[in-house]
Amino acid sequence: MQYEPVSVTQTTALGIEQNKVLRNTYMMLALTMIPTIIGAFVGTSINFSFMAGHPIMSSLLMFGAMMGLMFAVTALRNSVWGIAALLGFTFVAGVFLGPILQVALHLKNGAQLIGLAAGGTSIIFFSLATIATTTKKDFSFMGKFLFIGLVLLIVASLANMFFQIPALSLTISAIAVMIFSAYILFDVSRIVQGGETNYVMATLSLYLDIYNLFVNLLNLLMAFSGERD
Repeated sequence: MQYEPVSVTQTTALGIEQNKVLRNTYMMLALTMIPTIIGAFVGTSINFSFMAGHPIMSSLLMFGAMMGLMFAVTALRNSVWGIAALLGFTFVAGVFLGPILQVALHLKNGAQLIGLAAGGTSIIFFSLATIATTTKKDFSFMGKFLFIGLVLLIVASLANMFFQIPALSLTISAIAVMIFSAYILFDVSRIVQGGETNYVMATLSLYLDIYNLFVNLLNLLMAFSGERD
């Protein structure tokens, strides 16, 4: 009986801390959309024609730049510089949306498809985040399966850089939509369950889920609904 009040107090404190991390994560996630949108506008005005001549090298350089910035965010996550690095990362990520946005905007209904991809991404995110938050179910069991799926997805994407098979590209995008949707559920659940206590890292994880979900949704919409001149 002596330890029950302490246990209740600890549980309450833990719940408050988890709610604080979740709240800060959502606030930071909303803030990251600003540099992303600015970066996307910059990206649409850049001439990415050099990528057509060296698609593999360009993709690897972009991937390397993103990984380097992610490493910086991780290294600085416990300081205010971590927030600055995160915002810088999201700006660069927005710029790297330039090529796919340029392709979309050359379609007659490109702007509509971009809006649909953004709206679909928002609906999926808020729906899955609500499920993970309200049910408080622990989805950590999905971690290993999602990681294996992500590794296979990266391998398939790298392979398709060489083979350039349209059907494989669409298959990869469809699988990516499912994987990153599941990652939203997994990552929000980790915050709710106390598995992630750093809101900078929590924001980075959810941002990557949303970013990849949007890109792959847009890719599918362009393939099946794009109206070419």
